[in-house]
Amino acid sequence: MWDVAQELNAMLVFAEHRYYGESLPFGNESFSDSKHLNYLTSEQALADFAVLIEYLKTTTTGARHSPVIAIGGSYGGMLAAWFRMKYPHVVVGALAASAPIWQFGDLIPCGTYFSIVTNDFKRSGTGCSESIRNSWSAINRLSSTDAGLKWLSSTFHLCSPLKNPQDVAVLKNWLSDTWINLAMVDYPYEADFLQPLPAWPIQEVCKFLKDPSLSDKLLLQNIFQAVNLYYNYSGEASCLDTSETATKNLGQLGWYYQACTEMVMPMCTDGVNDMFEPQKWDFDAFSEECYRLWGVRPRPSWILSMYGGKNISSHSNIVFSNGGLDPWSAGGVTQNITDSLVAVMIPDGAHHLDLRSRNPLDPKSVQQARALEVCYMKQWIAKARHSH
Repeated sequence: MWDVAQELNAMLVFAEHRYYGESLPFGNESFSDSKHLNYLTSEQALADFAVLIEYLKTTTTGARHSPVIAIGGSYGGMLAAWFRMKYPHVVVGALAASAPIWQFGDLIPCGTYFSIVTNDFKRSGTGCSESIRNSWSAINRLSSTDAGLKWLSSTFHLCSPLKNPQDVAVLKNWLSDTWINLAMVDYPYEADFLQPLPAWPIQEVCKFLKDPSLSDKLLLQNIFQAVNLYYNYSGEASCLDTSETATKNLGQLGWYYQACTEMVMPMCTDGVNDMFEPQKWDFDAFSEECYRLWGVRPRPSWILSMYGGKNISSHSNIVFSNGGLDPWSAGGVTQNITDSLVAVMIPDGAHHLDLRSRNPLDPKSVQQARALEVCYMKQWIAKARHSH
């Protein structure tokens, strides 16, 4: 983005999403109850952006007639695409990077996401995904005794020791999240998007996970080495905290509320096509959890009603980019829909690699993707200038 902004002589504006960071409509009360949270929706956020752009155009010298392009990655990429769909008079086009706009309802199978995570590990080392698949029953067996719980707590250097089955469930979820996060940030160079990590971190992790046939304790000692690389690459952690998976606060609370209302993304695992413990998508259990936490019920089909699901061919000027290593590409647009709703695939890319700054270690596929994205942006700008 930075490099391209310079090339296009553009102004870069980062708009903070309501209820995230410092944009709290009710100050400290914003998260107090569902009445105050009622205004946390993607629709409201898009309206904020439209108002902001109008404001900037009237207050920034020379910007009155400048074309605007929406750019975003992940949820931001979804917003960028939806912004162009809902406010085509405000933005001339959108780059939606790693934007899973189809991870809703039954638009895609609920297990695709986890099979992509698994394939990342499968291709990064022999025995790697199998070791992880075998680790779950090893944990189950060891956690059935008090001595085993003690052993697990000390082997994983946990900040708070495991005491009961609930704690073990938290441990397993934390491990799952770790493997997922590694898949999202499997970048070709050292980076610290979620945690400080080496280049191609999954390959590094897989060096510890070569033999899936080891005894329970030896296998889990290797699993610890692997997660320790993710949480302690800098060597500064004295213990591992199972309530933490990312160092930066990415606004977990706000996102959880959104997931409990409109961002309902069905996910499931079967332990066959993926390396995770089998878990069906259980909407009712999810709904109960949301009600317990926020007093709200999720609306699973609202996003489809609001943004059209797969029926979006009447829109224009959106580039959807996806990385082949990124599990979120499961719900992404990975094939052209029309000649102006375009899919750009980056086989060696993880989560929105194309939006990151240029790097000498960038694979060719992401260099080509960026060039193509800029080419489309120039077309949109030229056309907007011409029609103005």
